[in-house]
This record gives sequence, structure tokens and C-alpha cells, in this order.
Amino acid sequence: MKPSSLEIEMALNEAQRLREQGHDAHHLAKVALHLEVRARLLEDVLAHAKLYLHSGEGALEHAQLVRAIERADSEQDPHDIKPW
Repeated sequence: MKPSSLEIEMALNEAQRLREQGHDAHHLAKVALHLEVRARLLEDVLAHAKLYLHSGEGALEHAQLVRAIERADSEQDPHDIKPW
């Protein structure tokens, strides 16, 4: 069953708290936070792929898609990287 947005937010807040307090003995919080970043990166790739296809495969949109894929490959947070 898919969690609600509120449940996701609450779980990520708790994961962050566990990591900050050093109570993540089984690394569940670390994994949850990592997977949340990966999901955002892959959602960014999907959004850029849709834009690229909708644009008629424009050069700018292609470059943006390639950049989003590179960020996902390197696991960088899309909010930490300046756009083109």
C-alpha cells in the first residue's frame, strides 16, 4: 500500500532524527533517506524525459535530460546543482 504524503514526511523526519541522535543501529533511517534522494533524482529524470519528448526532441531539452541523468548517476541532489 502506498503511503500518503504526510506519512512519507513523518517517516523522513523520524529518519533524520534517528540519524542525528545516533539511534540508527540497523541503518534503516540511512537507507530511507538515501532512497528518498534517489526517488527525487529519478522523478527529475522522468520529468525531463517527458519534457524532451513533448518538445519534439529539442536540443535544450535534450541537454537538460542528459544533465538530469548525470545527476542521477552521480547521486547528487537536484537542489544542490545549479540549472543550466
